[in-house]
Amino acid sequence: MKKLFLIPIVLIVALVIYYFYPSTPLPKGVDIDQIVVHKSERKLMVYSKGNLIKTYKIALGFHPTGAKEIEKDGKTPEGDYFIESKAGLGSSVAYKNLGVSYPNAKDRMRARNMGASPGGAIKIHGLVNGRGYIGRFHNFVDWTSGCMAVTNNEMDELYSHVKVGTPIKIIP
Repeated sequence: MKKLFLIPIVLIVALVIYYFYPSTPLPKGVDIDQIVVHKSERKLMVYSKGNLIKTYKIALGFHPTGAKEIEKDGKTPEGDYFIESKAGLGSSVAYKNLGVSYPNAKDRMRARNMGASPGGAIKIHGLVNGRGYIGRFHNFVDWTSGCMAVTNNEMDELYSHVKVGTPIKIIP
């Protein structure tokens, strides 16, 4: 009977530790010059001068398997893109974001051949405004419309180290 009582306590303690355990910050002055996303692993990896600097756990679109083909398919794109914009707090439904250059010419042609729009507004972003308290628990499910989501603290870190024009490779 005591063992059954301990299981929920251990689970709660583990979740509290997961939520509050601090991640190692990016070193000051580091410029991220490449981003690689491994969708199947739910990882966003950042590089500087060819060296892996940090890996972030991410949430993807609500239908994560396969490349984005058309608007509202819930998929995250796959391919080679670049960071085309940066938007600060209050500029969208999510806390800060880095705009991804989706759709490219290939994406537009594929959607046109399907008689549909490719969609757009793919971002690396923080949590939905007013929901920052969810923290790391957000990545237990794929919940975006096709974007890549990190916590708000992680978004602050990426936002300050990534420049417009940074290449991003999104791999299945």
